Amino acid sequence: MIAKKYTSLAQIQSDISQGKTTCTDLANYYLQQNEEHTQLNAVLEVFGEEVKIRAAAIDQKVKNGTAGKLAGMFLAIKDNICYRGHNASGSSKILENYEAVYTATALQRLLDEDVIVISRTNCDEFAMGASNENSAFGPVKNAADHAKVPGGSSGGSAVAVQADLCLAALGSDTGGSVRQPSSFTGTFGLKPTYGRISRYGLFAYASSFDQIGPITSSEEDAALLLEIMAGKDAFDATSSSAPVEKFVANTTKKYKIAYSKEAMLSEGLADDVKSAYISLIDKLRADGHTVEEQSFPYLDYMVPCYYVLTAAEASSNLSRYSGMLYGHRSSEAHDIESTFKKSRSEGFGHEVKRRIMTGTFVLSADSYEAYYTKALKVRNVIKIESEKILENYDLFLCPTAPTTAFELGGEKTKDPIQMWLADMFTVQASLAGLPAISIPTEESNGLSIGMHFMTKAFAENELFNISKIVTGYYAT
Repeated sequence: MIAKKYTSLAQIQSDISQGKTTCTDLANYYLQQNEEHTQLNAVLEVFGEEVKIRAAAIDQKVKNGTAGKLAGMFLAIKDNICYRGHNASGSSKILENYEAVYTATALQRLLDEDVIVISRTNCDEFAMGASNENSAFGPVKNAADHAKVPGGSSGGSAVAVQADLCLAALGSDTGGSVRQPSSFTGTFGLKPTYGRISRYGLFAYASSFDQIGPITSSEEDAALLLEIMAGKDAFDATSSSAPVEKFVANTTKKYKIAYSKEAMLSEGLADDVKSAYISLIDKLRADGHTVEEQSFPYLDYMVPCYYVLTAAEASSNLSRYSGMLYGHRSSEAHDIESTFKKSRSEGFGHEVKRRIMTGTFVLSADSYEAYYTKALKVRNVIKIESEKILENYDLFLCPTAPTTAFELGGEKTKDPIQMWLADMFTVQASLAGLPAISIPTEESNGLSIGMHFMTKAFAENELFNISKIVTGYYAT
């Protein structure tokens, strides 16, 4: 067995084909890695014996020449993605012992290609958070600095890849929940075009935003996972039948790129992130790409718009957790009203309650027109104006997050507005339903800085290609 960190499935499959390692060897390696890094709290459950059995079965398929495209890939899944026969809690006490009765379509497609699911990962409760401090099972720690957050809400998935607890992971992205933690952990994080991947089997937070997305150590693995997961699903009416072309890198291609003027001038942009932003612009220009400043004067409207709409959808989606059908039911409940009140009060955490109450307020008769209807109109403007920019440019560039990973339990944790602003650059793609990726670039004080590219709907391969180009600038 070779005890080393693999950064792509191609490396693993090459070693398997040369007899240097096997899926069983890799299973033992990754299981040991998980044992040695429990202090990160990235993983809620490791599927130990099951992983070994599946690895041995896939080794046999490799010998027979019948193995799928993902043979050798060990995958962690966020705790809000259903995997039949396994617990899925959304990192919430209200679903602490819930066992999934079916498998999410996206995950099933990966299983059909012989992926090995090694664990389920910690996350912000019901995917609501930007620091992974809102989990009912404690915060996740950044592997680069245990005093820092990993980002959220898919922080456990991002740290699992960062700390080599798996090769790749699945997260969910509503307003930046794959991309922002990827920025904080030095990984690649993709939010696909809305509808590109089926949401069947993903716990609903805000249904018009939610998308499953991969977190990886290479753009090739992200592209392969997207290619397999994407496509029409009869169980999700919003899923698209648009074909996914196989990704083939073309690092000689020259792009026309717009960069965000408002992001550059933002008061919230940390000096080290701004420096990395300017540096990447300079590198792209030096490489022959056209990079031009472009104004998008809606930066101050995007986060409020996003939180009005997602809170409204969350208040509706989370109404199903009532203590009546499944999930936590209070032992103090004695009638229908007390069952609802006490079960939800005991089962939900502080941030989830805040968003449910906010959403219920904005949907109320007195507030609907003033908040929800206006937010829908703002979202439409953001979508139209984002698409206009991409009519003239191939890509739109900004930092993924305004800062590097911040302190666990720090000032942002105490101020929900400051915490929400961690999504200030990522929510544009979510509001517009467009694909976007976070690419690791420089480091500052040992903490990674991600840069964020957005492109036209269903043009994810352009994101993978620019990732390949940009990664080349920082290769050591």
